Amino acid sequence: MLKLPRKTLINFILPVCAILLVANSLSCFKNSTQSIFTPQLSLIGLVKREISGIIFYHRNMVQAERLQAEVDLLRLRLFDFRELVQENSRLKNLFNFKQKSPLRLVGARVIARSPDSWSSSLIIDKGRFSGIKPGMVVTSPQGLVGSIVESNDHTSKVLLINDPNQGISSIVQRSRQEGLVSGTLGTNLIMRYLPDEAQITVGDVIVTSELSQIYPKGLLVGRVVNIGREFSGLNRYALVKPIVDLANLEEVLVIIQ
Repeated sequence: MLKLPRKTLINFILPVCAILLVANSLSCFKNSTQSIFTPQLSLIGLVKREISGIIFYHRNMVQAERLQAEVDLLRLRLFDFRELVQENSRLKNLFNFKQKSPLRLVGARVIARSPDSWSSSLIIDKGRFSGIKPGMVVTSPQGLVGSIVESNDHTSKVLLINDPNQGISSIVQRSRQEGLVSGTLGTNLIMRYLPDEAQITVGDVIVTSELSQIYPKGLLVGRVVNIGREFSGLNRYALVKPIVDLANLEEVLVIIQ
């Protein structure tokens, strides 16, 4: 067995002991220091977490605002897209009606309505330069709208069929009973001068007659919703709901004569 010299063994053991002693001292110092500064370290950690929370909250708030702005923009674009789809559908119906009709028609947009409470009229964006003159009939793919009462170079005024100044010679489509339809400034029209024995019932369709001076024969006017008797007791009358939604017109067709 190999035997090391005493001096060599002492020189090996002393450095090892020194290293172990220093390591132990450092460990004790670390534990002691850590125990002393634990409260301060905890406070620093709490402050760090709060600052991080504030930073993250601000960042999340900025991101949320940006996302909300993007959502609002997408909603606006979706609304515009729906408006375009609806407008395209209406214009397509106008075009198809114009193509199939034997009448000469000019399309126009509604750009204003009369503020008067005693009349019912609207303004369209076509006038004399488009061949439109007073007395011409205004219609839609659904039915009769009214007539032109004023015409300028680029605009015209339309008197709607629910205006009290309008009088339209009409007939009951089913029985051919004649009567005069006029406006009431309300949601319904009134068909007067119906004899007591007139063949007319609720649900009957009313169209323009050939006796009308300006309106072509056969244009849809409305549908009967109620029947009553005049104060004189000699005639009956019928309340007629217009076929066309006069309050929400956006495009119309003018019959060029």
